[in-house]
Amino acid sequence: MNRLVVASIGPASSVQDGGRPGAQRYGLTPSGAMDRLALAAANILVSNEPFAAAVEIGPFGATFTARDGAVRVAIAGAPRNADIAGRTVAMDASVTLKDGETLTLGFARGGAFTYLAIEGGIKGEPVFGSLAVNARAGLGSPYPRPLQAGDEFTVDAASGAPELRIELPKPSSGPIRVVLGPQDDEFDDANKALFLGSEWKISATSDRMGYWLEGPPIKHLHGHNIVSDGTVNGSIQVPGNGAPIALMMDRGTSGGYPKIATVITADVGRLAQTSAGTAFRFLELTMAEAQDEARKFAQLIRNLSDRLRSADTVALNVEALNDANVAGYAVSAVDAGTWQVAAEP
Repeated sequence: MNRLVVASIGPASSVQDGGRPGAQRYGLTPSGAMDRLALAAANILVSNEPFAAAVEIGPFGATFTARDGAVRVAIAGAPRNADIAGRTVAMDASVTLKDGETLTLGFARGGAFTYLAIEGGIKGEPVFGSLAVNARAGLGSPYPRPLQAGDEFTVDAASGAPELRIELPKPSSGPIRVVLGPQDDEFDDANKALFLGSEWKISATSDRMGYWLEGPPIKHLHGHNIVSDGTVNGSIQVPGNGAPIALMMDRGTSGGYPKIATVITADVGRLAQTSAGTAFRFLELTMAEAQDEARKFAQLIRNLSDRLRSADTVALNVEALNDANVAGYAVSAVDAGTWQVAAEP
């Protein structure tokens, strides 16, 4: 069998899939990918099931080396520089690593998580039906912990299939959409308006369990303790200090702080990809509107294969052109030596 070796990798990187639903009643957190759309896109590019296990790479860089034969992979999610032996590798596309070649991924730009899907999937022993890692609980496979240099995956040999890219919708830059509740009655109208009307930032101390939100303190009507009840991905608790916490994939299954709002399913991945220190706002939706957005999101996942294109057919990337030095070199208006050309003899 071929191997993909982790040559180097930063923290907050692990194997994740669609999670392990159905056991929360027993206190087992679902875990799974922070950005389900990016996970599904990477998998579709190499003909895997949308929520098959892949490598979730945190904000820092990583390098992967193919051993004992070629390995086909795909990258989607937070943009970052990527190359193989100096050759630029495109995001949202598949690529084949020849035996001995190394894929180098830089720091994430404008996001937090990038997904590396491997053709044929990651081999491991499912734990309660999933390979998803929850490091605190010691769950997951083949490594029930964050990945580290020297780890390796036994993988299928590259199929030789044509390389593909995927055209994903442009990410929204609008507010993160929420439904108020289920304990919004524990806050008066002024504090609910403060929550919805304020600018928030994600603390650098955040992790896969929860995103700590920096902004004005939100005050409770009747204290910060309630009878513990169930949580979901995107539940926004308000503890005693008034600083909200958005619960993410490695959250506890229940909690005893009032939940002022819940991020809608379609926007949990957007929140997960919001970089620490980036300002954003919340926008209230009705339950009916949130359900409609959930249906649209599910439809987008189902139809991802319709967005596949040949990697040889590359659309003009205006953003990349703006960043490129298409003139070849720069001149200085105050230094004649950089722009004056000697006359022909």
